[in-house]
Amino acid sequence: DDDDDDDDDDDDSSSEESSDESDYSEDSEEARERRIEEARDKRLARLAKAREAADKSVLRSPICCILGHVDVGKTKILDNIRRTNVQDGEAGGITQQIGATFVPADAIEKRTLPLRGGRPFDMKLPGLLVIDTPGHESFTNLRARGSGLCDVAVLIVDLMHGLEQQTIESINMLKMRKTPFIIALNKIDRLYQWKSVPDGPVREAFKRQKDHVMKEFDDRSSQVFLQLNEQGLNVSLYWKNPDPRRYVNVVPTSAITGEGISDLLQLMVKLTQSMMQDRLTLLSETQCTVLEVKTMEGLGTTVDVVLVNGTLHEGDRIVVCGLSGPIVTRIKSLKTPQVMKEMRVKGMLVEHKEVRAAMGVKIVAPGLESAVAGTSLYVVGPEDDEEELKDSVMEDMADIFSKVDKSGEGVCVQASTLGSLEALLSFLDSPDVNIAVSGINIGPVHKRDVLRANVMNEKGAKKFAVILAFDVPVSREAREMAQEYNVRIFTADIIYHLFDQFTAYMKQIKAQEQEAARLEAVFPCTLQIMPTCVFNKKDPLVVGVEVVEGIARVGTPLAVPTQGGIELGRIASLELNHKAVDSARAGQSVAMKIEPGNATEQSRMYGRHFDHNDQLVSLITRESINALKSHFADEMTKDDWRLVVKLKKVWGVQ
Repeated sequence: DDDDDDDDDDDDSSSEESSDESDYSEDSEEARERRIEEARDKRLARLAKAREAADKSVLRSPICCILGHVDVGKTKILDNIRRTNVQDGEAGGITQQIGATFVPADAIEKRTLPLRGGRPFDMKLPGLLVIDTPGHESFTNLRARGSGLCDVAVLIVDLMHGLEQQTIESINMLKMRKTPFIIALNKIDRLYQWKSVPDGPVREAFKRQKDHVMKEFDDRSSQVFLQLNEQGLNVSLYWKNPDPRRYVNVVPTSAITGEGISDLLQLMVKLTQSMMQDRLTLLSETQCTVLEVKTMEGLGTTVDVVLVNGTLHEGDRIVVCGLSGPIVTRIKSLKTPQVMKEMRVKGMLVEHKEVRAAMGVKIVAPGLESAVAGTSLYVVGPEDDEEELKDSVMEDMADIFSKVDKSGEGVCVQASTLGSLEALLSFLDSPDVNIAVSGINIGPVHKRDVLRANVMNEKGAKKFAVILAFDVPVSREAREMAQEYNVRIFTADIIYHLFDQFTAYMKQIKAQEQEAARLEAVFPCTLQIMPTCVFNKKDPLVVGVEVVEGIARVGTPLAVPTQGGIELGRIASLELNHKAVDSARAGQSVAMKIEPGNATEQSRMYGRHFDHNDQLVSLITRESINALKSHFADEMTKDDWRLVVKLKKVWGVQ
């Protein structure tokens, strides 16, 4: 399909490329792999060389993510950071880019002025690039080949509510990616009788508060610190921090009145430029990550990317990871929103001939329909081998697809991006959850996905005929088809909600299966008749028994091994202390009614065929043991299984 992309080129290049194509097809597989390997080594060597040659004093803007639980103030803090210069309508103000906000150095300097009290601020960074979509969806997507795209993160914790489920998930993710982060302890303005110092440094604000306000802050913050310690984090207020490499900095903030935001900005700049110089050196090699894939009126399918390093030009040939294979295409145009000052027309995008790092850009190019969000995007340079780039770009996908057992039993999973798919898969794979997955896909749920889930119905694993759709729409045809084929589709935009829905469904299925297997499964028990408590000697037998071992349950068939194994019928009801119960454990004494199932069992009589010297034992078979194993394993103790082994010998079960 390469040649189709080249139609708009001049002829000689496309004919050259088509001859190049034929070379590849004639190559043997090994030669091709060898060539790809060599090309990759060359490319990585060039990258290493670019790293060494780069001027260490020229840094790029660090990319920052804002994480935290729902309603903790992520967007408010973002708005507050953004607000810095927008009102003044300066050209040097903050620029809104695709999917990100750029806060330039002078805006940060201006904002942190009251904090420094006139002391100069040694700022080496051109600014900060804050990813717009707050929350961990964006963080999971930003996985630039192995390491996260984020250089630094801000984890927002609510001073009033402490850690919540999503906060803990974010902490685990930050640890997994080894991303350095700062904790913003938000909502200090909610302290009782807080006197606000709008946009002031947080320590100044603290000095103006009454004693009881500070006491409340100390109480609440120490509780939050304790919760953070439980998560394995050493934390400290940033001005008391003994060692920033070992302790996470905490900045008390208020997103509404703006206290502490200047502290946060200054801290982010200081930490990144002092501790991450190597990582932030500006390189000439292009590094780029796809944030999301969007269809826009008049432009077709476009991709929003964050350019981390290097430059993009109009007309560059790019390689993108697609659902069904690599996509090779040419950049038709690069677009960013207008600078704030001129935003008279909403949503007008400005075109650029070239864009430099670090920047959020929208790329318009043909053939991007199946591009996958959360993967790397490569530019084919003059020295690059296109086949090798195609191979590299698909590695992200291959990593994930290899985790799924296509032949086994399991649910089908759909997510909006590669990152969220990965997050969902690692969540389902964790020991507490442990849900098997048999198929994965990215993007909306279509009819073919329902058909794939229906395979589980055909295999007889009904409970797995389920699609877990995370943050994706479901087409109407797919819904109708799912009803027809009895495939369940669960949709949610928060991972735990999906999990809760699915566990509730699994419980329901398990209850149904147990109900069906109840008559087949026989719980093991041995019962001793109490001679003083024989209430009815024949059809139905009503006797008082003591449970010697195991569990006596309603529905269990009983027999007398000491009298040639005569069968008496099933337990019809049990009473413990004159109350009806379903089951009785070893050591309990219960009144029991035995319901005969046929004429022979009806004729059995206490005193003639058996008496209180004979133990009554549950009648087990190979089928009943299998039913116990598959449906009631969690209700059986070790002693119960030992009794099963003993009874197998009694009844000669193989």
